[in-house]
Amino acid sequence: MNPRLTVIGSINADLTVTADRHPRPGETVLGSGGDISAGGKGANQAVAATLLGANVRMIGAVGNDAYAESALKNLKSSGVSLADLEFTNCHTGLAVITVSDSGENTIVVVPGANNAMNAELVEKHATTIAESDIVLVQGEIPAAGISAALAHATGRVLINLAPVIQLPTEDLLRADPLIVNEHEAHEVLSLFNATPTDDPAADLRAVGFSSVIVTLGSRGSLVDDGSGAVHIPAAAVDAVDTTGAGDAYVGTVAARLLADDSLVDAARMATRVAAFAVSHRGAQDSYPDITDHLPNASTLG
Repeated sequence: MNPRLTVIGSINADLTVTADRHPRPGETVLGSGGDISAGGKGANQAVAATLLGANVRMIGAVGNDAYAESALKNLKSSGVSLADLEFTNCHTGLAVITVSDSGENTIVVVPGANNAMNAELVEKHATTIAESDIVLVQGEIPAAGISAALAHATGRVLINLAPVIQLPTEDLLRADPLIVNEHEAHEVLSLFNATPTDDPAADLRAVGFSSVIVTLGSRGSLVDDGSGAVHIPAAAVDAVDTTGAGDAYVGTVAARLLADDSLVDAARMATRVAAFAVSHRGAQDSYPDITDHLPNASTLG
């Protein structure tokens, strides 16, 4: 069988509006859009990996409501296996996204059915998790559900701790790699009572992570697989919408590790995929497949 990636995480419907700029507190601005599309960090990463040729199974939950169809659209069309999908009596997770003319976004997430991903529900899929070559989790489902998933993982574990939630230290340190942005890196270090320096990758390695990726936005990313940090610059593109770009990056890393790339090479490809994503609108709708031409990214060293 082809190596398999199992993503355990959130599935959302995204309500997206655009505006000249983000409103200040108490202010109303006029916008446009109002389209409903597929999102959720777990689903985003699963779709990104599948479009690049990975064999992906999704473990997540949606509601029995009108939003579920929109939330599942791209998972279905891209070929992600939904054999482990759960339907709940909660409403489907909803993200309300505002995108400014500069391409920056603000997001409010209402978890809905994602909050049903507790230990009991995740335990139902123990066999799927145990048979996976790579297991990928994020921070948009309950911590107990993540811990239950990791308890059954026998393959490589990738943790994108976004948002940062409290997990047992032994669970966190199973990450290979831990993938976080700069702000999340500082929050993770606080979980270990560690003082951050100007080298977040080294800081995270020092508290016990075997490998880490710290994304730096327009400055690229730092990758440390245990042999020292490598800086990978970002590709130069005109950003129109940053929604879901981080998930495109994470999904690509998982897909390329599944294909036996080194962590540094996986991150280099992820940089190019994320650059493609930010130059197109939407989250999953902005992700490339294996036939698309990706921006070039220079590398150091």
